[in-house]
Amino acid sequence: MQSQQQQQNMMSNQQGIMTQPPNIVTSKDHLYISDMLSWNLLAMKKCHFFAQQCADQEVKAAIEQAGRMHERHYQKILSHLQNPNNPAQQSQGTLQ
Repeated sequence: MQSQQQQQNMMSNQQGIMTQPPNIVTSKDHLYISDMLSWNLLAMKKCHFFAQQCADQEVKAAIEQAGRMHERHYQKILSHLQNPNNPAQQSQGTLQ
């Protein structure tokens, strides 16, 4: 039993656990970030549309709250990308 745990610990150490993110954004990272922005923007727009269609004020308020949450997420992602203290941007300019 102990030998299995030791082997698992050795394997996890060999995989190289990253303690700090790299200073680059790969094309796969870029695509995922674009997707996250698109998902949040679409969800925000849908919430706004459906809140306008809703007659029940409690439901309308809940949908509007969900829309604001998606807007905050969208803005938070953008703020991470625009942060001038971000080492990735300092070494490579802007993210494209």
